[in-house]
Amino acid sequence: MQEKQSGRTLEELRASLYNELRTSEGAKRQQQRYCGPVVALSFNFMVAVGIIMANKLVMGKVGFKYPIFLTFVHYITAWILLAIFKALSVLPVSPPSKTTPFSSLFALGVVMAFASGLANTSLKYNSIGFYQMAKIAVTPTIVLAEFVLFGKTISFKKVLALAVVSVGVAVATVTDLEFNLFGALVAIAWIIPSAINKILWSSLQQQGNWTALALMWKTTPVTVFFLGALMPWIDPPGVLSFKWDVNNSTAILISALLGFLLQWSGALALGATSATTHVVLGQFKTCVILLGGYMIFNSDPGIVSIGGAVVALTGMSVYTTLNLQESKKDNNIKQLPKQVVTSPQPKSASEGSTDLNVNSTNIVV
Repeated sequence: MQEKQSGRTLEELRASLYNELRTSEGAKRQQQRYCGPVVALSFNFMVAVGIIMANKLVMGKVGFKYPIFLTFVHYITAWILLAIFKALSVLPVSPPSKTTPFSSLFALGVVMAFASGLANTSLKYNSIGFYQMAKIAVTPTIVLAEFVLFGKTISFKKVLALAVVSVGVAVATVTDLEFNLFGALVAIAWIIPSAINKILWSSLQQQGNWTALALMWKTTPVTVFFLGALMPWIDPPGVLSFKWDVNNSTAILISALLGFLLQWSGALALGATSATTHVVLGQFKTCVILLGGYMIFNSDPGIVSIGGAVVALTGMSVYTTLNLQESKKDNNIKQLPKQVVTSPQPKSASEGSTDLNVNSTNIVV
């Protein structure tokens, strides 16, 4: 009897979850329920560390020198996986087309192609230090772009914390700073698409009922098209003559699967937090890798680099604390209207009962 009851409960839970995924609002609620800021940022951090190792293997030991084509393979793999999800009816439903202009989705697909493709190209032609210096420039670009596009401002304390983070990361990576003209041009060209990409991912999810997977499904075809157009201009010739044996193909496939997880986890993190927070997470990853190598693998990056990483982590701690304080303050403000609405007023018993039901329904929604 108990097994039958537990089986019925499980079936009802599955049916409820399936029905939630049939509407964009329900799917968004599920994403917010199970993928809050801590989960999304942790997921993105772990995948990002994994794909760094995978891409180092592919571009280093395997000798795959085609960064745009590698990104192209990543997005083709993501598109195939999303198509499988859709065929199995587990892909969340997109919001109605009238709620989001096609131009916004198209723009996101285009900037995603340039942001992802140029990032891998920059990593190929630049030293790690110069690559990180370019990433630092993304932070003020996002702050400026959000102010211009949305009128969004941040507090002076946050500006100081971000400045400390940027200086710390710069000091931590300055020992590996090498200049390459083509690499520098690629890094500069990557900064603006990277900033706009993060802003669009964050704003479309937070202002609309888009989930990460639904937005990926709509924008990936556009990204694949533009990556295909970029390949002849940036990648060297010879990709078809590459040695596509089992070992090399397996390494590239693992990188592609991690690329899908990186795109998904990054979208979840941007939907749960903000574009600026996501950049700070990337810089946190750099510092953790540097300090982890020093403490675990006995690498010696130098006292200057270690000091810079510690300074950057201190700035990140302050920035996180300020974010948590603002979030708590916003939640308190949001609760005020409910308290005003439910304030007692002299009414008849029947009216009071009706209003109570209405207020309860509003609170649940």
